[in-house]
Amino acid sequence: MGEKTRYSDEELQEFKQIILEKLEKAKKDYELLKQALNNTDGNDTTDTSPTFKALEEGASVLSKEEVGRLAQRQLKFIQHLEAALVRIENKTYGICRETGKLIPKERLRAVPHATLSIEAKKNQNK
Repeated sequence: MGEKTRYSDEELQEFKQIILEKLEKAKKDYELLKQALNNTDGNDTTDTSPTFKALEEGASVLSKEEVGRLAQRQLKFIQHLEAALVRIENKTYGICRETGKLIPKERLRAVPHATLSIEAKKNQNK
């Protein structure tokens, strides 16, 4: 028998479970970041004394920018995981988009939304 061209349905289900778990956690993390951005928990400079207010506002702006970037990254991660679920449904999951070969299971377990094998990723960075 030749080289495998795709993962079996059982293997795809295993990856689907991994992705669904990561997706659930990622969405929770994203919601926390959104709450931090909106300051819905009330821990803002409004509840500190006026002397600390000037110092806190500079830090507040910086942390809002940082939280905003983290939220963007988290949203992108969620989109990549959702795209991986679509590839599972299409039975194209785990196939390197550069080489057309199967991405090793170890890589997919570590980075379930990967679309490139390590080999292709290294070539891309050259």
